[in-house]
Amino acid sequence: MRVGLLTREYPPDVYGGAGVHVEFLARELRPLVDLEVHCWGEASSAERTSGVVRHRPWPVLDGANDALRTFSVDLAMTAATEGCDLLHSHTWYANLAGHLGKLLHGVPHVLTAHSLEPLRPWKAEQLGGGYALSSWAERTAMEAADAVVAVSGAMRADILGCYPDLDPARVHVIHNGIDTALYRPDPKTDVLTRIGLDPDRPYVLFVGRITRQKGVPHLLRAARDIDPAAQVVLCAGAPDTPEIDREFRDLFRELSQVRDGVHWIPQMLPRPDVVQLLTHAAVFVCPSVYEPLGIVNLEAMACGTPVVASRVGGIPEVVDDGRTGILVDLDGGRDEDPGGSRDRGPGERRDERKDGGPQEAFEAGLVRALDAVLADPVAARRMGEAGRLRAVAEFGWDAVARRTAGLYEEILGQA
Repeated sequence: MRVGLLTREYPPDVYGGAGVHVEFLARELRPLVDLEVHCWGEASSAERTSGVVRHRPWPVLDGANDALRTFSVDLAMTAATEGCDLLHSHTWYANLAGHLGKLLHGVPHVLTAHSLEPLRPWKAEQLGGGYALSSWAERTAMEAADAVVAVSGAMRADILGCYPDLDPARVHVIHNGIDTALYRPDPKTDVLTRIGLDPDRPYVLFVGRITRQKGVPHLLRAARDIDPAAQVVLCAGAPDTPEIDREFRDLFRELSQVRDGVHWIPQMLPRPDVVQLLTHAAVFVCPSVYEPLGIVNLEAMACGTPVVASRVGGIPEVVDDGRTGILVDLDGGRDEDPGGSRDRGPGERRDERKDGGPQEAFEAGLVRALDAVLADPVAARRMGEAGRLRAVAEFGWDAVARRTAGLYEEILGQA
């Protein structure tokens, strides 16, 4: 079985959870299928022989809207996947390539949904009119795919809610995974020393992109009120737009004026450095307003660190509230809404409501949860140990790959 895996991100160009997913899925799939990865980047003949083919946007589109540049890569991928028995695309950046390849080559298309354009209206800030194009590409590919993989049960519900014409029987849940050999507690502290952290003070850690989705502004406002004995470490880069970049910098400057021990690391750190930071954090925080699963929470748990995260999307399927961390509702309380979507239509965010109350309540909830973990190191250690055990037992990439290969065989058997 020859499989074409289609993606924007692939090492060394990985900047988000979808890229991490593809990196480890590809590694575990190679012993199971004849795999060829098609991704963005500069072409390399040496990589082509090892099963990696890189494509770049057409030069004639340099400076054009990113959606158009993406479609040019999709066309190149479509042409290059001739001879594949099945195509598997990840994110809207590659979904159109999978759909066109299905039509052109007459092969099945499997699509993994890591997020959904209808639930990310803030992407219009980044793409402008290209958001309509990315939404069209995702919908077209999703509704025609032979199988859709949701990375969580909550994500499956979102898919069927956004695309009601999709046959539920074609939507399969295969959770994201974690490599617990790479993500494991690291006793060394050289990275902490290099960054300038005070070894005698605990720290709260955030790792993620500067984007509306990740809720970074909420964290920066909440951080003003958490225990002043704690340091705050922000591994935050790759801003979506100049506007969110400016907002982040303004909030970071304000935070630095009202408390000390605030550290911002804007560059992408090597994985071993991130593992060490995760290991020694008193608590990891994930304030996302939308998160289909949240691989970064698994990474923190695998490093033995308790997690405070928003109760949205697939996060409750990863973070066991009260056992491996604490979940905070987007309205700041604890309600009967594990998906964080009560009273919301597709794409509506609680922090966008006119009264501003839910935003402030969410930030106050983050403060309470973070302070609770910081105040009880013994309970925090128990949470970290339970998180490590949960990551090892339930989220191994080998199991993810076996389930994915089994889905390929099922789809090809139906063709």
